[in-house]
Amino acid sequence: MNAFALSPEQQAFAASVQEIAAERLRPLAEAGAEGAVNRPLLKAMGSLGLLARLFPGVESGQPTRQAAATDLCLLREALATRSTEAETALALQGLGSYPVLQSGMDEQVRRWLPAVAAGDAVAAFALTEPDAGSDAAALTLAAEPDGDGWRLTGEKMWISNAPEADFYTVFARTTPDAGSRGVSAFVVPGDRAGLSGEHLDLVSPHPIGTLTFDGVRVQREELLGEENHGFAVAMRTLDLFRPSVGAFAVGMAQAALDATVEHTAQRHAFGGPLANQQTVAHTLAEMATRTEASRLLVYAAASAYDEGEPDLSGRAAMAKLFATESAQYVVDSAVQLHGARALRRGHLLEHLYREVRAPRIYEGASEIQRTIIARSLRRGRPGGSRTAISRPNRTPGR
Repeated sequence: MNAFALSPEQQAFAASVQEIAAERLRPLAEAGAEGAVNRPLLKAMGSLGLLARLFPGVESGQPTRQAAATDLCLLREALATRSTEAETALALQGLGSYPVLQSGMDEQVRRWLPAVAAGDAVAAFALTEPDAGSDAAALTLAAEPDGDGWRLTGEKMWISNAPEADFYTVFARTTPDAGSRGVSAFVVPGDRAGLSGEHLDLVSPHPIGTLTFDGVRVQREELLGEENHGFAVAMRTLDLFRPSVGAFAVGMAQAALDATVEHTAQRHAFGGPLANQQTVAHTLAEMATRTEASRLLVYAAASAYDEGEPDLSGRAAMAKLFATESAQYVVDSAVQLHGARALRRGHLLEHLYREVRAPRIYEGASEIQRTIIARSLRRGRPGGSRTAISRPNRTPGR
């Protein structure tokens, strides 16, 4: 597939998802409680086949273990242009489930993924801690040996779908003082004794919370992948999701751009449409250019992932960095061109203005993405050639 152009079939799929989001999902999203898991929305997304699209083959009982990054990006961008709540609900399901898909045993996959695809089970990704965010290898949640399993003790913070998830992909320290080499991944049911949590109240409400592990028992069969290799499980998931965070940002930027093109064409000032003012026209041109450049970076990275190209971390970091930073500019410019009306509670741009800020932080802040990119250049050709940029070396980190 051409890395820089979507096929007609993919474009048609994206258009159909936008229509579904506007007509079927947005009303359910708006009816949900702010900051809580919206199970009716997830059930609808499952019934419509959107969640199953994340896990090809899961409905037949033979899931493909290699995730499709381009499909994930198509879904996230299309949903974000019409309903950021629906987009986030889908993304959090994928984020919590992909470690199981990629690293879980067959029994773990059969237990959880069909229910996630149907919208019946809520998944969560539990990596970040109060003192281990960007430096994920510094996590301290202790996994202490206990018979044929472990007991988990400690805290997690900024966790998707917490504390309401049906299961959590949890990263814990099985070997003290070993950095990234002493982390293991587990799939932990949400009703396990000793596991509790609280919601966090955010600028843009989402189902995000804290988790407390008070000697939570996990079995050997709940280990994801190999013991002490959990950091690689997390990084594989984040390498997949970074371009798709960029796709979320592109969707928000496109929604802001569309609204601003329409507004400036209809709004009259100084004797004509606002869009006729050169400063406005140039701002619109810059907004459109950054949005399209972001889209190209995102789908180039996704295509490279799907085609099995090596050295993906730098490319994924570029896509997330540029798309999220550009979306911030586009939404802010859209607010400026709309004026005070965009600041009223309930306006599309008021919503996007609050929503667009977080993607520059989560799943690796912009500063961390720059570090990943710089490392990939150093491990490529000296001086940073075009080859080094297009095929950056794979590096761990967030």
